[in-house]
Parts: sequence; structure tokens; C-alpha cells
Amino acid sequence: MYHRIRDLREDKDLNQNQLAQLLNVSQTTYSRYETGNLDIPTYSLIKLANYYSTSVDYLLNLTDTIEPYERKE
Repeated sequence: MYHRIRDLREDKDLNQNQLAQLLNVSQTTYSRYETGNLDIPTYSLIKLANYYSTSVDYLLNLTDTIEPYERKE
């Protein structure tokens, strides 16, 4: 389900531990996010979308448009 977070991570040559630190979770938890064995909390999805300059919809495979929406201030 969350193949896009893995693809984005690999495209930036990052390892799971680096993203786990960004989200303040263990590497094991982050790995479970990527495999879909654990749902990603909303706040973590938002943090990842901001980090990758994309939208939560893109991360959740609801759109193929990688560019983020206009954001509210």
C-alpha cells in the first residue's frame, strides 16, 4: 500500500533509519509502514509529504501527480 514512500526514500538514497529518525519512530516501525503492516499516523503522513514536497494523496496513491497542492498558511 505504501510503496510510494519506499520509492521516494530510495530515489533520495536514504535508508529506513534516516526516515525513522525524521518521524521519531524505530527503524522497525518505519519498515512496517513501508510494507503496509502498520498504518502510518496522519501526522507522519503530513511530515513525509512536506519532507518530499508532495501531497498526502500522492503518498496514499490517490493521485499520480507528485507536485503538492497549494498549501494553506
